[in-house]
Amino acid sequence: MDVKTGWSLTLEWLERAYRSRQLTGKWLTHPECSDHWPLFITLDTWTIVKDDMENLAPIWNWALWMSKRHTVTVHHSIIVINVMFDHMDGIL
Repeated sequence: MDVKTGWSLTLEWLERAYRSRQLTGKWLTHPECSDHWPLFITLDTWTIVKDDMENLAPIWNWALWMSKRHTVTVHHSIIVINVMFDHMDGIL
């Protein structure tokens, strides 16, 4: 349970990108970087990124809670899975 999963690393990457979006935008508007402007995403896409981060945050918190426990059992896994599915149902 202490192994980082791919989605958790993706969530961390999204959070870092979101926090640095304004700096990245300023950097890309510099004349020397104009070739890279197409790499900058739109405001609509940033909104989607923010929504994704908010939707994944509770799952990330549960994963951290589970990874800190040394007595993980199927009993705890079922509770966490049910909470995650309830959360995703609420989002949909």
